[in-house]
Amino acid sequence: MQHLNMSYAQQPVFWMNQHESPIILSHSTMRPPPPPPPITFPDFRKKRRKDGTCTYLAIISLLVFIALAGVGLGTYKILQLQKELDEIKEYSSDAQLSPSSAKLRGLETPPEKIEGRLAAHVTGKESKNLPLTWEDQIGRAFTAGIQYKNRGLIVNKTGLHFLYSSIYFRGKDCIKQELAHTVYKKTLRYPGDIKLMENKEDHSCIPPVMWGRHSYLGAVFNLTTYDELYVNVSNVNLVGFDETKTFFGLYKL
Repeated sequence: MQHLNMSYAQQPVFWMNQHESPIILSHSTMRPPPPPPPITFPDFRKKRRKDGTCTYLAIISLLVFIALAGVGLGTYKILQLQKELDEIKEYSSDAQLSPSSAKLRGLETPPEKIEGRLAAHVTGKESKNLPLTWEDQIGRAFTAGIQYKNRGLIVNKTGLHFLYSSIYFRGKDCIKQELAHTVYKKTLRYPGDIKLMENKEDHSCIPPVMWGRHSYLGAVFNLTTYDELYVNVSNVNLVGFDETKTFFGLYKL
């Protein structure tokens, strides 16, 4: 059998119908269609990289803020501790005075130390000048661990004390005048007198009459060892020295 020669001298022509032009198939017309364009997807890597950078910056900022806050809090605590330490040192220096400092005020030996509460109560005694003089042994007067010397009471131990004083003024002359009653202290730390309590009032009356006025002072003070306490009045000649009306004292709390 002879092989059929499938090659044609002319290109094959196909007729669709009588009204249409013939379609000629050739190698050029039989090329495959072009491939479709590639599908592209949005690139999220840049956005993720940008979001990650913002997160890192936020974390670093938070850590820096926490570190600064810790430094500030630590500095505040250190300053507080330093202040408390200075107060403790000052309190200790006040409580422990050297014997040489005590001798400068005429205190050769420390006041007597006894067991129990430290207290003193001295009563009125005839005085011609100031500060007032007191009775420390007779009647209701006593001293227990607190020394009476040179018209004053001397503190034996640093701490809180209740300090009180009562003065009875009386007279016959009805002239207008000021009645003053003052309690003050002297200390090794400061020169001069330090006023602790004071009462002042204007007095007047209608003659002829015997008049009397009572003044009382009392308060709690933080006193230091070797502090000296005294009482002054505006006119010593107007003071009545009855021990039940004119007295002076303190006791350690």
